[in-house]
Amino acid sequence: MSKRTADEDSAGPLKDRSRPDAMDIDDDKTNEMGEFEDEFEDEFESEDEIIEAGVDGRPDAEREAEEGAMELDNPQGTFIVGRTKLEPGQTLSPDPTTYRMLHNLSTPWPCLSFDIIRDGLGDNRSVYPMTMYTVAGTQAENTKASDNSLMVMKLSALSKMQGGDDDDSSDDEDDDEDSDPLLEHKSIPLNSTTNRIRAHQAPATGASQTPTTLTATMTESTNVYIHDITPHLASFDTPGTNITPQQNKPVCTIRAHKSEGYAVDWSTLHPQGKLLTGDNDGLIYVTTRTDGGGFVTDNRPFTGHTSSVEELQWSPSEASVFASASSDGTIRVWDVRSKARKPALSMQVSNVDVNVMSWSRQTTHLLASGDDAGVWGVWDLRQWKSDGKPTPIASFDYHKEQITSVEWHPTDDSIVAVSAGDNTVTIWDLAVELDDEESKDTGGVADVPPQLLFVHYQNLAKEVHWHPQIPGVLAATGEEFSVFRTISV
Repeated sequence: MSKRTADEDSAGPLKDRSRPDAMDIDDDKTNEMGEFEDEFEDEFESEDEIIEAGVDGRPDAEREAEEGAMELDNPQGTFIVGRTKLEPGQTLSPDPTTYRMLHNLSTPWPCLSFDIIRDGLGDNRSVYPMTMYTVAGTQAENTKASDNSLMVMKLSALSKMQGGDDDDSSDDEDDDEDSDPLLEHKSIPLNSTTNRIRAHQAPATGASQTPTTLTATMTESTNVYIHDITPHLASFDTPGTNITPQQNKPVCTIRAHKSEGYAVDWSTLHPQGKLLTGDNDGLIYVTTRTDGGGFVTDNRPFTGHTSSVEELQWSPSEASVFASASSDGTIRVWDVRSKARKPALSMQVSNVDVNVMSWSRQTTHLLASGDDAGVWGVWDLRQWKSDGKPTPIASFDYHKEQITSVEWHPTDDSIVAVSAGDNTVTIWDLAVELDDEESKDTGGVADVPPQLLFVHYQNLAKEVHWHPQIPGVLAATGEEFSVFRTISV
């Protein structure tokens, strides 16, 4: 079933992928890119402007007297982001001492989906200020569909928090904490909302050449557009470069789908490019990039789901295997070599929609999923049998709204990032285990698992990704973009 009706433009948490309210934008500046917000220039001069866990704005003596009379297991005694409702006029402000880096960015229209692009600046880098590259697709109002675009972005001068944690600093660090972040962008016109976008890099054909960076965009129009954004990325570091109209055109348009979709994934085991796309009719297609650079879509879909395909993930270890998650509550495992185009394994993992999924690249028998009820869990694929009922090796119902994104840490198979419709991005450490005598509550607060490391407030949180080359750095999208690193990871 469709996650959004064709004419829907009302606001709401992104459980149903619905579009947020249009942002308040000066009509004379609708074509300008958003700017970074100096979150802390004046924000923290007055302590009473900050709402922290357990602080409700009343005088300390009054509040402490009430807290002393409350039982530790009373969840109303602690402010929990994403659960405790704010009183009229209250807003949340982040505690800067809990971040090593935090930058926010507003764009002309909200973005449902984005991806982080690998670059040539090196792996495992920790020197500030930092630079990163991303690509995102916009969600303009239905009446302004022509305003939609793909945004190829370079974010630089990303400095750490003033007075932040110095554990990861190095002697050669060039850290200008007072520098302003810089944003450069190139826009590729689209006439449809982007539901999901994913990037892939094909290796360079020569020693002096750069990798070819491709993006696949699932749109509300039912078409899937593949763009080569290599020249757009190169233009950031080559002053005076002009992007031609031809370079903005898609190199391939997939028209196999008859309904819109949200599921798309490139295989990391097919360097030239192999793409999965799934739609609201429950159909999955495979598109392959040829040696000559063209694209061929197999018109025989994989069938088996009884409702929309919400997520697709190629196996990180087997080139012919992929998994799909659906609003029919199942996760299915497939082999592209199957002539029958039917799943090799089907598991009912939820009674509601399974929205998102992530396959661990470090421990490839682990798969994480998140559903419409706010529950996310981890599955050991070695335990899945065709005649059995699956049991997760870990399951958390901390979030009380739909899970909108889940992603394993790129190098640590115990760390997972999750975003949800309760306006939060959470970080979890699955290596934390409970002894029999330990409480399942954290710090006396009910229903807060000890595996929960961090809660980041992100209004209308949609998607979260780890940077594959900068340890601990996350980017998330919702009403605005956030780039951050916490002190916990």
